Parts: sequence; C-alpha cells; structure tokens
Amino acid sequence: MTTRSATDRTTDTRPHIDTGLVRRLIDRQFPQWSGLPLSHLHPAGSDHVIHRLGDELSVRLPRHAGAIGQARKEAEWLPRLAPRLPLAIPEPVAVGEPDLGYPWPWAVTRWLDGEVATVETLGDSLEAARTLAQFLLALQQFAPEEAAMLATRPDLAPAPLARRDRATRAAIAATAGVFDAAAMTGLWDEALRTPPWQGPPVWYHGDFHTGNLLTVDGRLNAVIDFGGLGIGDPACDLTIAYTLMSAGSRAVFRATLGVDDATWTRGRAWALTTGLTAYTAYAAAEPRIAAATTRQITAALTTN
Repeated sequence: MTTRSATDRTTDTRPHIDTGLVRRLIDRQFPQWSGLPLSHLHPAGSDHVIHRLGDELSVRLPRHAGAIGQARKEAEWLPRLAPRLPLAIPEPVAVGEPDLGYPWPWAVTRWLDGEVATVETLGDSLEAARTLAQFLLALQQFAPEEAAMLATRPDLAPAPLARRDRATRAAIAATAGVFDAAAMTGLWDEALRTPPWQGPPVWYHGDFHTGNLLTVDGRLNAVIDFGGLGIGDPACDLTIAYTLMSAGSRAVFRATLGVDDATWTRGRAWALTTGLTAYTAYAAAEPRIAAATTRQITAALTTN
C-alpha cells in the first residue's frame, strides 16, 4: 500500500532474487558477514525481498525500480532522525552496490524485533493513536531550517495528489461494482479542490500505514520503510488513520496532531487512492490485502 504509482510498478523489469544471490552478494561485498546464517522472510512486502542475516542484521533488496533509492536515502537520513523520534526506526549498517547481475543498490540494517501491527491489537488504542501523532509531529519538526532548502531535491520532492488523478479515476471506474463510485468521486473531487498545504514544507514518512508499524508485547515499538520520506504536505501520512484506527482512536489522533479540515480531507483522499492502488493490483490474488484495503477505502469514505 505504498504511495508509489501503479504505473511505476507495472513498467519495471524485475530482477530474479533468491537466497543464493543474496548470499553471493554478501560474501563478495561484505566478507565479514560471510559466516552468518541467512534466511528468507516471507511475506516481506511488495517493494523488497528481505532476508535475516544472523541474529542482528537484515538485508533488503529492491524488487522494482520504484524502490531503488531507498537504501541510500535511509542511510543518509535515518541516523539523523532516530534520536528525535519517539519510536525506533531502522538503523542502516551498509549499502551494497549493484553486482552479480543484480542492478540496484541494496541495504543492510540492524534487525528490529516486533510483529506487524494489526487492527485487532491497536485499532481501538487511544495510546497508540497519540503515540503515532506524536511521532508525526516530531518528524515534521525535524530540521526545519533544512526542509525549505531540500524541498526541491528530487528524491525528497512531494508527489501531489493531482499527479494521481488519472490513475485514481481509472481505479474508481474499475471498482465501481465493489465500492460506491459516486462517494469515491465526490471525496476525490473535494480533495483536489482543497487549498494546498499552507504551512512551511515539513518532513513526512510517505508510506505511513499499518504494515510499516512493528509492535512488541502489543505496544508500538518501531516504524519502518522510509523509502517515501520527503518534504512538503504531510497529508499523505494521515493514511494511518484509515488503515489502523477506529473512529474513536482516529479522533484522538486528529486532535493530537491539530490537523485543519483541508489537510484532513487530503489525508482521506490519500487513504482512498493508495487503498485503490493496492486493491486493484493485489486483491484478486491476496485475500489479506483485499480485506485490509476494503477496510481502508470504506473508512475513508464514511468517516471525517
């Protein structure tokens, strides 16, 4: 349920990645880890193939071209972000280079313990809602003097909702027999009419949904997958309100953030468009994704 476009994914030529390739890449580029056991994690998301390396490391290889900048982006920014955020985030250890027929940079990070967050465990949690809002506020306040200067850097530049207009309307038409097409179109049109972000450029996670949250003993522990990290309008991060939260926790989340009506409407539209992208791409073959995105889309349509 990434904010990257469906077009990016369908036009990629995806390399074949197996454990043998990952082993050879590690042995060749990082021989200090050649003796560590390697095991494939499945499932591990749509953007990367992930292996656990020993007890303390993980290895992430991008599956498609839309994810190839993540290793270097995270290596540059996550060490600076980590001390300022109230939840753990990945700790980059090394960036691997294209090699042995694999075409893109890849990452080695510290292993983060935890289970992927679920609606069942955290959906009604007011504590989790406050913690997530506090995480976003801390992220938005990171290096404000740099944010304005970096906002036009290509790897950090925002992707406005309007750029997704054609694909979203096509997805609305394609799912008209499943969801309320008039309601989807109404929300989408309303969001495109809202005033743009009125504040200074701020940092956002860019793919802030339930699958990128880890829990330990039923409590939030970490936020992962900063490939969408950028600077601009933080509305895209409001998607978490619709992938995880119930009406009550959503209200606490919004109050803690202090979000204005226009930004909240754009956030609902982000939840709609990313939910539709994932639904149309994966729901037919993945019942788990079908259920999660149906909940996401329905919540965005029925809740303010």
